[in-house]
Amino acid sequence: MADLEPEAPTAARDSLGIAVQHASSEVPIAAPGDSVDEVFAGLRVREFDSAAVVAVCDAGRLVGLLTVERLLAAPEGSRVVEVMDERPPVVAPGTDQERVAWEAVRHGEPGLAVVGPGGRFVGVIPPHRLLSVLLDEHDQDMARLGGFLASSESARSASTEGVGHRLWHRLPWLLLGLAGALFAALIVSAFERQMERQVLIAFFVPGVVYLADAIGTQTEALIIRGLSVGVSIARVALREFITGVLLGLLLAVLAFPLVAVIWGNSDVALAVSVALLAAASVSTLVAMVLPWLFHRLHEDPAFGSGPLATVVQDLLSVSIYFGVATALAT
Repeated sequence: MADLEPEAPTAARDSLGIAVQHASSEVPIAAPGDSVDEVFAGLRVREFDSAAVVAVCDAGRLVGLLTVERLLAAPEGSRVVEVMDERPPVVAPGTDQERVAWEAVRHGEPGLAVVGPGGRFVGVIPPHRLLSVLLDEHDQDMARLGGFLASSESARSASTEGVGHRLWHRLPWLLLGLAGALFAALIVSAFERQMERQVLIAFFVPGVVYLADAIGTQTEALIIRGLSVGVSIARVALREFITGVLLGLLLAVLAFPLVAVIWGNSDVALAVSVALLAAASVSTLVAMVLPWLFHRLHEDPAFGSGPLATVVQDLLSVSIYFGVATALAT
């Protein structure tokens, strides 16, 4: 019989559909020494959840499976042990339901046996439940591709809900954005004297904020997509942060000569370049931390982290830019 995978950890079993939840013991069960005729007689006297496979057990331990196809093709007078599959694919009770379904597909089996420690027979997952699992997992996979943590039913609901619900779901985050915009205005007003001395620094606020936000948005999309398909932050954090820093550095190198030549001010050009590098780096960090935090709090990062990250990134970018400009260009 195939080796069993270890059961999933308790936390995983609590959050995922597992094999034992789909297994049924209401299936035909035979002993290795039973004749094929006896098995046929047993099939006629009761109703089963599924009769696609016969579980062959010896003292409560699964020793093989017998499909209906093999049963029908068996010579008259033969014993179950002669026609059964002695090494059928089996899964442990804690095996994730998606793996269960694909294991059945891979082996071309109409049902899959669930076996506990010591080969103890738990039940058989019948074909209709395997199909249900495949459909459910397909629904979840499609939802993940859209950045949703729950099933795609929530995505469909969000698309068709009424105006009142749409306002309720969106307005709080936009109010947060409004508060961020007002706070950003306060930050800019705090540097009024610096802008009076060097008005040129005000010209580059939208560009620095936009570029930093764009880099953060790219990172955020990658992180949310990764979280939705089980890729942890730890696996991508270092590479993504280095990527963000390098993007900021490349933009800074490109911006310095352009600003210096077009506006004829090397101090402002240096301030813009340094601010781009710093803002891009910080924006990348924010774009990784917020989706991770929402994910840990069991909230959908696709809804909340985007607006919040934009506010935080913009405030930090404005603060960084004016801080650098004050130090280098005024």
